[in-house]
Amino acid sequence: MATRSTIMDTNSFRAEHAAGLDADTRSLTEKRSKVLGDSYRLFYRKPVHLVRGEGQYLWDANGDKYLDVYNNVASIGHCHPAVIDAVTRQMKMLNTHTRYLHENILDYSEALLATAPAEINKAMYMCTGSEANDLAIRVARSFSGGTGIIVTKEAYHGTSDLTSGASPALGSGQPLAATTRLVSPPDDYRVDAPDLGAWFAAEIQRQIDDMAAHGIKFAGFLADSIFSSDGVLPNPRGFLKQAVDVVHRNGGIFIADEVQPGFARTGDSFWGFGRHDVVPDIITTGKPMGNGIPVSGLLARSEVLTTFSDEIPYFNTFGGNPVAMAAAQAVLNVIQEEKLQEHSRVVGAQLLAELRQLMDKHECIGDVRGAGLFIGFELVKDRESKTPDKTLALDLIEQLREHRVLTSVAGPYGNVLKLRPPLAFQVADIDWLVGALDKSLTALGH
Repeated sequence: MATRSTIMDTNSFRAEHAAGLDADTRSLTEKRSKVLGDSYRLFYRKPVHLVRGEGQYLWDANGDKYLDVYNNVASIGHCHPAVIDAVTRQMKMLNTHTRYLHENILDYSEALLATAPAEINKAMYMCTGSEANDLAIRVARSFSGGTGIIVTKEAYHGTSDLTSGASPALGSGQPLAATTRLVSPPDDYRVDAPDLGAWFAAEIQRQIDDMAAHGIKFAGFLADSIFSSDGVLPNPRGFLKQAVDVVHRNGGIFIADEVQPGFARTGDSFWGFGRHDVVPDIITTGKPMGNGIPVSGLLARSEVLTTFSDEIPYFNTFGGNPVAMAAAQAVLNVIQEEKLQEHSRVVGAQLLAELRQLMDKHECIGDVRGAGLFIGFELVKDRESKTPDKTLALDLIEQLREHRVLTSVAGPYGNVLKLRPPLAFQVADIDWLVGALDKSLTALGH
């Protein structure tokens, strides 16, 4: 039997939970099982039936209000009026593909490229982060002449054939590509190294050498700069630079997967990699770009992209369509006009501080770490040994659900709560979250 996927199965509804459901919820789960493919998963032992959202809040079919502490699809907040207006206005005029001239894609590209390092000067568009990372791998291979891709041991980069082959978080049922190599994550809490950056760079070099020993030419290193699937690993700032230098010395490129840390999420910079003083060769993004409208992108150095684009025409029917670009432009405008990067930095720092205060009361909290509104809350059986407590983490998210707080878990042991609310999250919401965590841990005997 395949090992369960950490990203899909750790926090999920299963058939044995059905007996505890009310009649309406059970009916929906049974209908879902009947009409949808069996690969789908629901969150929670008692699934949540959501019907409405606004800002950082969600409402279920019974009218109960929830605090969303997980969702970066609606990155600037559920049902943001600016996005609704932009999409509605454009939909009333035109929606078509990118083989006709249209201002939206050009205006947005100029605005988005202005947020990136000057070396990044070309943009391409798709619908999902998986598609963006798929194209990035193809470009990396074209530029380098190699095929080998390095990712971290719990990475998730997508669901296409290429990206699933470089996404170990999908579990052993999904085989990794023969040209994929894994490195241990740069976990400042668990790795005992005087210089985490040097340690991580050595891990990268070791896998490049292993590729060479097996006749595989190195193409690139693909990483989410906050290592969210590995358990949210943001610190220390700057540790990634030595690894990127090793990648370049070996003829590969660095692909920064910014689906999770990008678009002002970390507070310190617009892009997550900005915290590490590095310039990627390719930036990929997806979910937070359109606030719920499917749109993704790839930004690149022109010299990296040229080897691919000179040889292969690329076309994505829905990628970069006028409606998607209107949504993306509205999101970018809101981030800049409402100063959400600074908001994320300030509110995230206050949330982090108050979460850390819980450590004085609850010995099961091993570490609390984060950047902006992206925080990892790690649970252990005891602090000295740092033994992960997955059972407690899973019980805790179920308890939080009863307090109407929605989040999930991450990391190789499934013991890290990934606290990643929409950027609409406010100081006034901190008490709800921290209070729910305190009450839930107390109720669980911790």
